[in-house]
Amino acid sequence: MAATLNNLLLFTLTSQLLLLHLVSSESSQTTGDASRFPKKFLELAKSPDVFDRMVRIRRKIHENPELGYEEFETSKLIRTELDLIGVKYRYPVAVTGVIGYIGSGEPPFVALRADMDALPMQEAVEWEHKSKVAGKMHACGHDGHVAMLLGAAKLLHEHRHVLQGTVVLIFQPAEEGLAGAKKMIEEGALKHVEAIFGIHFTNRVPFGKVSSRPGSMLAGSGFFEAVITGKGGHAAIPQHTVDPIIAASSVVLSLQHLVSRETDPLDSKVVTVSKVNGGNAFNVIPDSVAIGGTIRAFTSFSQLEQRVKEVITKQAAVHRCNASVNLTPNGKEPLPPTVNDVDLYKQFKNVAIDLLGEESFVEASPIMGGEDFSYFAEAIPGHFAFLGMQDEAKSYASAHSSLYRINEDALPYGAAIHASMAVQYLKDKASKGSSDTPKDFHDEL
Repeated sequence: MAATLNNLLLFTLTSQLLLLHLVSSESSQTTGDASRFPKKFLELAKSPDVFDRMVRIRRKIHENPELGYEEFETSKLIRTELDLIGVKYRYPVAVTGVIGYIGSGEPPFVALRADMDALPMQEAVEWEHKSKVAGKMHACGHDGHVAMLLGAAKLLHEHRHVLQGTVVLIFQPAEEGLAGAKKMIEEGALKHVEAIFGIHFTNRVPFGKVSSRPGSMLAGSGFFEAVITGKGGHAAIPQHTVDPIIAASSVVLSLQHLVSRETDPLDSKVVTVSKVNGGNAFNVIPDSVAIGGTIRAFTSFSQLEQRVKEVITKQAAVHRCNASVNLTPNGKEPLPPTVNDVDLYKQFKNVAIDLLGEESFVEASPIMGGEDFSYFAEAIPGHFAFLGMQDEAKSYASAHSSLYRINEDALPYGAAIHASMAVQYLKDKASKGSSDTPKDFHDEL
């Protein structure tokens, strides 16, 4: 009797373990075993088929840089590559922007973003694929950002069967001060999108590592330009003039007090006057002086802008001058701070560690630089991260330098991170349930 009971218990336990194994196996197959994809995507991104494609794309864009809202050839190249991959897209969005779609066409929707404009600079790096356009250069890595996102598009399209939702690929124009992200949002780039991720090259993080932080990542940034007008005349008889140079000098000094005397020392802000233009003779007081500079802040950015305007106009008035202030010189709109969503940061950190290892994630410090990814992250939950490209053998200049270069060996890492983040976000979101499919989405394509 005891032996029979023991056999029955053993049979029951064995059956339960077998059932548990079958359920676990079935669950893994249902999700496409998404947990394996980070390393798989990195292996595929390093393969000649993907890596060589990204290098070719990046170099072609680098040779033919285009400024904000002028990226017509860059946009054409992106559309050609999407056609070759088999990805549907919308064009034009915000003049030259392109939005691709990969996956089921069903919610949830997650976006990956790359900027594509160049800078008005003359390239000083002598190499085979140097800019062919005088006075224009990809000095901020946007050519590489486009190549990485197209690499991710290939990876995602080839594994679209595991996507539990839809990946939106945003190729954005005019990041460099012309609010391309804002214009894309106004034209529906984020319609149905629930979260967005962006990656930027940096020379301040070692090759193969990534850097990010929760909350405030990049400062709000803006520019100002002012013309201070008085009454010019002979420098030997200043009493018959209203000297705008004296007024401008007072303005420059007073602007420094906005940070040193009006800002909490624990709240980082910057007000920098970076140009002063006035007069062209030793013995003539000019009629006017023009000044300009930049403003950076993580908090109370609009308030700081207004104080800059007040200081300029009122200090000029003290010296009997008039002043006009422009807070959007040359169409450069102020950028809000870039703030990383805490939950997306945790998800990114986990994916990055799975992909690259624990030691390859670097906690970032807040940076006073600005990025118009902030418009996206202000509209919906967003996450912005830096991809390291520095190594011991080579020196890489900072962004916006005429000596700026990209470490092309970092391209596969960016592509794999993009693809892995999209897969993981959709997997996690789908497991929690999502809203119904937008009725008009398929018609939009």
